[in-house]
Amino acid sequence: MERELAAVYDELKQRFREGESSVFLSPESMSFLRERAREQAATKPTSPAPEKKPAASSAPASPKAAPSTPKPKEAVPEVPDAPEVTLSGDSRREQWENLRQRVGEDAWCRSQVKPGKKVVFGVGSLEADIFFCGEAPGADEEVQGEPFVGKAGQLLTKIIQAMGLDRDRVYIGNIMNYRPPMPGPVGNRPPDPTEMAYCLPYLRAQLAIVQPKVVVALGKTAVDGLLGRDPKRRMTRIRGQWHRFEEIPLLPTFHPSYLLRNNSLATKRQVWEDMLAVMEEVGLPVSDKQRGFFQKG
Repeated sequence: MERELAAVYDELKQRFREGESSVFLSPESMSFLRERAREQAATKPTSPAPEKKPAASSAPASPKAAPSTPKPKEAVPEVPDAPEVTLSGDSRREQWENLRQRVGEDAWCRSQVKPGKKVVFGVGSLEADIFFCGEAPGADEEVQGEPFVGKAGQLLTKIIQAMGLDRDRVYIGNIMNYRPPMPGPVGNRPPDPTEMAYCLPYLRAQLAIVQPKVVVALGKTAVDGLLGRDPKRRMTRIRGQWHRFEEIPLLPTFHPSYLLRNNSLATKRQVWEDMLAVMEEVGLPVSDKQRGFFQKG
């Protein structure tokens, strides 16, 4: 149970970083949490009745017991220095194949992948104008070895199609090439800055091959990994604002998983306005119908 609660805690922290200030819980979920709380309370040892204070004496007072130290959180394993990555090959395809092979054979990445799971590399057109960049693979992605194939990935595909494109006409990748390992079987955790710093040269190499006109950073963790961590940064404030990474225009927007949790018309419209800005930046035609998506009335 402690591991499951820790996973819930990590998930709530991730949502807060992405801009959420509240979370909806169904009556069933509330009932489950109340039941767990009652079980926890029932297993706590009862405190003994307070003893009467002894009469004052000249004897020195007994030293107070030292306060208990909270159990430290499991530390992220020490990450080695980032690799130096040089492209090799006479064509984009050859460079990409060689890079994919190197990432798949990377000793550190492989050591962080659980048995039966896969290192994940980017996919899509090597001549794409738009490069969608997430933070790290999830459970579905490490099984298939491809980024954005779970529910969030299916929503991203729908967004791409609404832009008038097919998934294979854009490029989709993550900063991380492996799913950040968890001590238990459930839950995800955001990658540590040292983990992202290790994988970042591989992402830069993919950008050098594809040479996109725009990078779309999906979620705050991806933004932090690309632009540097800023504790004051909030997605609700920075989404839709242009930045640059490797001299490429970069636009932050909400991660598709955020849309799955916040399925309001207003949030959908915010993300769609970001996509309209991307379409205009790369010269894609925008129809009146597309401009009207997710507007009230």
